[in-house]
Amino acid sequence: MNIQSILATKGAHVITIRPEQAIREALVLFIRHNIGALVVLNDAGQLIGTLSERDIIRAAPMNEAIFSQLVREVMTRDPITAVPQDDLMSVANTMTEMRIRHLPVVDQGRLVGIVSIGDVVKAQRDQYHGEVETLQTQLLADQI
Repeated sequence: MNIQSILATKGAHVITIRPEQAIREALVLFIRHNIGALVVLNDAGQLIGTLSERDIIRAAPMNEAIFSQLVREVMTRDPITAVPQDDLMSVANTMTEMRIRHLPVVDQGRLVGIVSIGDVVKAQRDQYHGEVETLQTQLLADQI
């Protein structure tokens, strides 16, 4: 199973933000779309970073005016990305080891989706559930 299979189910729509927007605008997007991360795109539509709830929480104690601070001042620059062909297990390992909860997916330099650790865990669970059902069916058939 690969990342493309998750995107095929989940869809490729990604909520994005520009680096010159304020953190307050990012928070509105988090709430409106019930998400925990945004992909930051420059004016040319190129991925230049990600902004997560965690990024904002880390910046807040150092800045009383966090709401008016710009996305570019808080975002994670040059984020780790995946490609649609990446194996689900290797992506899960990367996300776990690097403590990344959201991974933009790019194909030939173009943003094509985003996966969360929840998406990866759900896909793995569904895969294992299918394998268990297949084994149970085979065992029952062998008993008849």
